[in-house]
Amino acid sequence: MPRIRLLLKIVATAMAATLATIALAQPAGYPSKPLTYVVPYPAGGAADVFARSLAAELGKRIGQTVIVENRAGANGNVGSAYVARTAPADGYTFLLGSLSTLAINPHIYSSMGYDPLKDLQAVSLTHQMANVLVVNPATPFKTVADVIAAAKAKPGSLSYASAGNGNTMHIAAEQFKAQSGVDIAHIPYKGGPPALNDVLGGQVPMMFNNLPAIVELVNAGKLRALAVGDARRAKQLPQVPTMEEAGLKGYSSIVWNGVLVRAGTPPEIVQYLSKQIAAALESPALKKPLEDQGFEVLSSTPEKFSALMKSEYAAMLPVVKSSGAKLD
Repeated sequence: MPRIRLLLKIVATAMAATLATIALAQPAGYPSKPLTYVVPYPAGGAADVFARSLAAELGKRIGQTVIVENRAGANGNVGSAYVARTAPADGYTFLLGSLSTLAINPHIYSSMGYDPLKDLQAVSLTHQMANVLVVNPATPFKTVADVIAAAKAKPGSLSYASAGNGNTMHIAAEQFKAQSGVDIAHIPYKGGPPALNDVLGGQVPMMFNNLPAIVELVNAGKLRALAVGDARRAKQLPQVPTMEEAGLKGYSSIVWNGVLVRAGTPPEIVQYLSKQIAAALESPALKKPLEDQGFEVLSSTPEKFSALMKSEYAAMLPVVKSSGAKLD
């Protein structure tokens, strides 16, 4: 997925330079009660951490509590379907959407309970993060070459954990397998935290996981990072090579996330939320701590986020097919 960083550079807006001149027109009577931010993944993962930080800062800006509600299941489809089909289109319930739920799942699941391009309205991008190949430090693997050699010596003997079928962790690993020509068994979990726990415990030797979820664990010696799925090294783990430096030319695994509401939400509310979210993301109290953890904070207009969704929806079809990812 090498095009993702370029696309995000195109859609990301220079909010810091323009926020002072933007009139954040507040729709009459909105918001008059607490808002709900639906995270379609279990608590404790990278997406959940980011959402709770954004919810706190956004709540301060709009003068209402923003409640984070975890509705996990089916690789994000359960919570996404709730916002897309059940929650009122009034701007009081919004969704953490991701590359998985908006562009990958539609090509893997025969039925998700919602159509991301028809049932959801883009509000703003919020962040992106690289996936990192990590192993339990008790394994003998010190490099990507070590993993490939072991997998080729005994095809199917190794396994990797993921947050579930179709999750970007799954796709990242399947891309790795396809490009390196190895056979490694997939063990899907119901979310990133339980998958990570089993890698930490040694039940599964490896996984691809979001950079923010593993930085502290790598620095504490509880995980060993072998390569970053980005074109550049992560500043939080400067000693860890990129996957291309490790020998897989052109390999990339970067995950983007954003905020969406149910289609039909009044456009003035969509625009107001988009600008308030962008302003919240530029707050130093929110931005610096999140970027220190490995999140790349960004924002966009609803129109540019919508364009990215449509582009990535189309682009992910051949990626999913070539990766060999499928429901187990």
